[in-house]
Amino acid sequence: MELNGKKVLVFGSGISGEAAARLLLGEGAQVVLYDGNDKLDRKEILGKTGAAEEGREMQVILGTLDEEHARDMLSGVELAVLSPGVPTDLPLVEMMKEMGIPVWGEIELAYTTGRGDVLAITGTNGKTTTTTLLGEIMKNYNESTFVVGNIGNPYTSIVTQTTDHSVIVAEMSSFQLETIHSFRPKVSAILNITPDHLNRHHTMEAYIAAKERIAENQTEEDTCVLNYEDEVLRVFAENVKADVLYFSSRRKLKRGLYLEDGEIVCDLGERMVLCRTDELKILGTHNYENVMAAAAMALAYGVPADVVRSTVKEFQGVAHRIEFIAEKNGVAYYNDSKGTNPDAAIRGIRAMNRPTVLIGGGYDKDSTYDEWIEAFDGKVKKLVLLGATRDKIAECARKHGFTEIEMADSFEEAFEKCVECASPGDAVLLSPACASWGMFRNYEERGDKFRELVNQL
Repeated sequence: MELNGKKVLVFGSGISGEAAARLLLGEGAQVVLYDGNDKLDRKEILGKTGAAEEGREMQVILGTLDEEHARDMLSGVELAVLSPGVPTDLPLVEMMKEMGIPVWGEIELAYTTGRGDVLAITGTNGKTTTTTLLGEIMKNYNESTFVVGNIGNPYTSIVTQTTDHSVIVAEMSSFQLETIHSFRPKVSAILNITPDHLNRHHTMEAYIAAKERIAENQTEEDTCVLNYEDEVLRVFAENVKADVLYFSSRRKLKRGLYLEDGEIVCDLGERMVLCRTDELKILGTHNYENVMAAAAMALAYGVPADVVRSTVKEFQGVAHRIEFIAEKNGVAYYNDSKGTNPDAAIRGIRAMNRPTVLIGGGYDKDSTYDEWIEAFDGKVKKLVLLGATRDKIAECARKHGFTEIEMADSFEEAFEKCVECASPGDAVLLSPACASWGMFRNYEERGDKFRELVNQL
């Protein structure tokens, strides 16, 4: 779509919305930025989007709109670009569709205006680790590599730097995949699918469908990397047009990457040991799966095995994902703030090799906690709960016979209780199984607070 002179509405003023507006202004579009929060600062938005620069004009509309004012705002709009945090079933979005306005996400905008090949990753858990690792592999192979998407760097923010030789490694959330149209990765991956974000998607079927959209525009020339141990993905593979490449942590595969006797083996026609798991700096079977997924994507793209091997051996993991902070008074402190749902938090517990005092609870995403509690399996000696879900989790824990529970009214109080309960030789693990919203802006802020409190001991 030619954007010069077009009237485009950007819905949402977060980092994705700001980056999209900046790109659109640069393309010569007439931009209207809308956000329902009337407490935002117009001048700050104009500054961050570059609209305050000479020769660029942008209209900023804030606050809730009635139907008349909403139709007024949408009059003449030829394209709407939604930020990932904007639900696609909002009345305003439904109005756009009714008026025949194309509705894109920030990812679709970036893809249609950018250049280069895209390697895209989605899944309920492991996205950030896999994306970061693949980004490192690709940087060691191709100088013009960009790591973007749900990882915190909007795709639209790097579009003007891309060339035909660029590689864009993109972490994709289900929210971002809801609003794609032509987006087509050269290599895609779905790491796993377990219940998450049901407050947004409403049903598991809708959540799965959103994740699976990552491969909908791929052809036989492309590759889709899937986790063989995920039953949903094995069924999905039957309808994928792209060449399917599996990875598995439980069995030997005829073709793909798999874990065997402490080795990560790659068989793409010829068997090759990529590395031993004891050569890696990241721990746990879930991380070995992340390594296999990133390696499969890189090898499918044509990266030499030596580049992949040397990079995975040096990779130290990502912040907030089973991140060792320090040992204080004989107690090891681990930050797994990115464990924002029960399945992710199960992985955090499984990686522990000491008696563990666990901080859990937070924002309620309509999750169930039975499997998480069952995963305690004698490792968790005390559960300290806080946030909106604390009573729900406590009830679930007691139902499963776990009664070593403490309640806290603040994050600081929860931490203090953990310090009191932990003995030398124990671990304190922040792995909440819930989002941070309501108490923190995001899981990074929660993890940073944990790190700060540990370092103050």
